[in-house]
Amino acid sequence: MSNQKSAIIALGSNLQNPARQIRAALVAIAAHPQIELERTSSFYITEPVGYDDQPDFVNAVCAVSTDLSGVDLLAALNQIEADFGRERTFRNAPRTLDLDIIDYNHQSSNNPHLTLPHPRAHERSFVMKPLAEILPHFELGQYGNAADIAAQLGDDGIRLLNEEEQ
Repeated sequence: MSNQKSAIIALGSNLQNPARQIRAALVAIAAHPQIELERTSSFYITEPVGYDDQPDFVNAVCAVSTDLSGVDLLAALNQIEADFGRERTFRNAPRTLDLDIIDYNHQSSNNPHLTLPHPRAHERSFVMKPLAEILPHFELGQYGNAADIAAQLGDDGIRLLNEEEQ
């Protein structure tokens, strides 16, 4: 791929065998002809945020290289979500798959369709802990590096997915 850009993608699922959904989503991302999967975090079990009356989530983060623009990468990820049966019923609703661009080539954007870096990533241990695992020195906008942000957020409501749960 020429003119490659880096991107960080957060993955989440809490319906229909979430760990399997995340594994299959990583395969789908890697299968895209314009996306190269570089690194993938461990899987984490996390408590829901915003709407509590739902199952726990399985979350992960991956780093990719792509020659897609940020908006085109988002469109590709939205298509993968749709292929997995994602329904957007209400904010923070249970979902088969959620794919969010956390960072795209360290760019800032206030585009209503793609705000960069992700406006709430630095507040979410389910994003920062897996990101710190694979790229501890990754700088997320003005918020600092992933390891420091993850340490500040702590471990409440998040733990590594163990082998029996996968």
